[in-house]
Amino acid sequence: MLKRLLTFFILAIGLCSTAQAQSVRIKDLVEVEGVRSNDLVGYGLVVGLNGTGDGLRNSPFTEEIMSNILERLGVNVTGEQFRPRNVAAVIVTGKLPAFARIGGQIDITVSAIGDASSLLGGTLIMTPLNAADGQIYAVAQGTVIAGGVEAEGDAARVVQGVPTAGVIPSGARVEREVEFDFTQLSSLRLALREPDFTTAARIEDVINRAIGRRAATMMDAGTVTVDLGRTGTATPARAVVAIENLAVEPQRRARVVVDQRSGTIVMGADVRISRVAVSQGGLTLRIEEAPLAIQPNPFAEGETVVVPRTGAAIEEEPGIGLAEVPTGTSLSEVIAGLNALGVSPRDMIDILKSIKAAGALHADFVVM
Repeated sequence: MLKRLLTFFILAIGLCSTAQAQSVRIKDLVEVEGVRSNDLVGYGLVVGLNGTGDGLRNSPFTEEIMSNILERLGVNVTGEQFRPRNVAAVIVTGKLPAFARIGGQIDITVSAIGDASSLLGGTLIMTPLNAADGQIYAVAQGTVIAGGVEAEGDAARVVQGVPTAGVIPSGARVEREVEFDFTQLSSLRLALREPDFTTAARIEDVINRAIGRRAATMMDAGTVTVDLGRTGTATPARAVVAIENLAVEPQRRARVVVDQRSGTIVMGADVRISRVAVSQGGLTLRIEEAPLAIQPNPFAEGETVVVPRTGAAIEEEPGIGLAEVPTGTSLSEVIAGLNALGVSPRDMIDILKSIKAAGALHADFVVM
């Protein structure tokens, strides 16, 4: 009896840990209305490069922006001919976080748009960053940290990474705030990152149980609204704090994701395969050229002749025959059935495509 009780408690603890592992916080499943970032973009100039900048004959826009910057600084370059190789035109991008305030700093990314070979050691000159409405929300400046290495000699050149793009941590300062008064909201709209009716219903139930009254309502598969007047909180921010850490067990569509470039296959836990038979083989065409040079005997008249010799063959692999993949009721059984085919990951991708086309793969098939 003691052994049975001990076994029961171990199973109960295992089930509880499994349930907790499957639960996800609401803040990781939804986006709150108004709490979002905004994309910023700007056009600037990086200086101080070691001869790796734009060729001004191939990038006339670099010379134009140089002239504009120098004229704003009081340097008259009208009619002058200058061909420096230590400057590069770049596109600067960044994200303005939600509730960013004037004076705050954000990270930015700098990318060359001309024929510059590297941005290593360069400095971005003051660049305004605009949002979709055309207004300037931040100003960027600083030393570029490029993500690559370049070395060059007289007869060889090696490049690792991408030296034509880099980042500037805290490289932009916020100059304008997004006009949004979060305190004036009378209700919250929670937008699911992956719309699903079951997940939305569970979010509604969890919020209502935690508050003790019906404050949340599922509008559709991707939206849950929360009546702030029924939450009993002083401000909308307090309401978000009260609900964002509640745990929900999400439901997602079964999905198989394959990356043909690397041969990677990822399957979700809900993937199912109906009973199906699979046969797979390969055909290889091999052509080899081995020309033979025939020379005349020593001191004899004649000339060297090259006689072509070509070997052509077609090889067909025996394949796996007709193998049965049984009905999969769990992910482990699906994997075991597919592994029984004994093929490489790239061949497995083709097999999964064919199983999906036959209607036996019950999941979304995503090819990257």
